[in-house]
Amino acid sequence: MQQSFKYQIVISGVGGQGVLFITRLLAEVAIAKGLPVFTSETHGMAQRGGTVISHLKVGEFTSPLINPGRADGLIALKAESLVQHGGYVRQGGWAAVNSATAITGAGETRFRASFLDADRLAQETNTPKTLNLLMLGFALAGVSGNGSQDEKLFCDVDDIAMILGKRLDGNAHLLKPSIQALRTGAHSPAIQ
Repeated sequence: MQQSFKYQIVISGVGGQGVLFITRLLAEVAIAKGLPVFTSETHGMAQRGGTVISHLKVGEFTSPLINPGRADGLIALKAESLVQHGGYVRQGGWAAVNSATAITGAGETRFRASFLDADRLAQETNTPKTLNLLMLGFALAGVSGNGSQDEKLFCDVDDIAMILGKRLDGNAHLLKPSIQALRTGAHSPAIQ
């Protein structure tokens, strides 16, 4: 990894969706690779269903919060999060959005947005708690498949699977569906 590497991602959703969990997974991968990392989160209502937004900065930064228009990417675990937090994404950045349909008029002139019906996929696989991992896999594969070399993420699906394996060691009943959801998201086509 080059010394001047910097990457900023906003992860947004509501309480109970696992916003903080996937932020921690990404941060742990960065740490395992010897990269400096900052995370910060803001909670709306302190209960399940309140807005949660997390900032992840990998590289040499001096503050944990991402300024509007500076994030390289957005992982939106709810479609509404694209409208609420799309302003964080920089010109030429990306957004991976959980939505049953493609949303038009939500910043696509500034950044590329890809949509996946992760709610449906989680229900079809009878694993509703894996929505966050479906979206993380989708985001990782989308950026890796579409970005230029300068936009490549600091990690990939295999890196996240390794961290999941460490975190869930001895919990095969959680590990197997988690890895499966991550890989399903990575191999799912975007909604057109």
